[in-house]
Amino acid sequence: MIGDVEHVIDAKAVLGEGPSWDKKYGELYWVDIEGKMIHIFSLESGERRTIEAGQRIGAIVPRESGGAVAALENGLYFVDLELGSFDLIINPEGDNPDIRFNDGKCDPMGRLWVGTMSMSGKEGQGSLYCLETDGILTKKLDGLGISNGLAWSPDHSFMYFIDTPTRNVVRFEYDLETGSIRNPEIAVTIPEGDGFPDGMTIDSEGHLWIAHWGGGKVSRWNPATGNLVTEVEIPALNVTSCAFGGEDLLDLYVTTARDGMSEEELKKYPNAGGVFKVRTATKGLPSFQYMG
Repeated sequence: MIGDVEHVIDAKAVLGEGPSWDKKYGELYWVDIEGKMIHIFSLESGERRTIEAGQRIGAIVPRESGGAVAALENGLYFVDLELGSFDLIINPEGDNPDIRFNDGKCDPMGRLWVGTMSMSGKEGQGSLYCLETDGILTKKLDGLGISNGLAWSPDHSFMYFIDTPTRNVVRFEYDLETGSIRNPEIAVTIPEGDGFPDGMTIDSEGHLWIAHWGGGKVSRWNPATGNLVTEVEIPALNVTSCAFGGEDLLDLYVTTARDGMSEEELKKYPNAGGVFKVRTATKGLPSFQYMG
């Protein structure tokens, strides 16, 4: 049984994205890509903090040793969340101003996987990178449209990945120790008319929760069969990503965007750009931290 959809943060974000749960501090991190902001929400106190990134920011994840790692427009950075300062790690796309980093997430071993995309909409310009815990960056995939959602199966044998324009979730065989991926197969295809798959997360039963850009919902799929299990309507047209949080990991936090919406659409979805919470019946898997 899935509970009501609750509007928990009225952020009016231009392009809210990349939720990540920091279980250590009981805080939800997320970003506004076009607003160039990091947002931090404390579940216990209800306090909201923001940090100006100064450029587009695609993702932020907690760092085990303190602070966070962020994927900004022009590279990967360590972030001091208290000082609001950024320390560049690497920028592999420095010679191409059309490319920016987009969605990213840590795997169960604490490596950061993060993808890129063309800001002008050129096809096949995106890549997927992996920042090892020793700071070495490896390109894992290229020729992508918009590198987006990532998830790992509960037994760590598979990695799931979304290249948004394809409408597909691809499953790779994944080696936990080495981080290698191989044998891609399509696990889920989002039907025409349901928007495009954006960010995603996974629950303890191994089912994928996928945000629908232009589809106004989050859907839950069984990747073993490719079948839709259930879907939850979100009162926002562009639903961007989701992550489980809260002490029991039964709350699904969902980010949304106002970007590209008409006046009429904004009237229909006045809370677009906010963060929503859905109480689920299935425990989620936690957000992993960067271990470097």
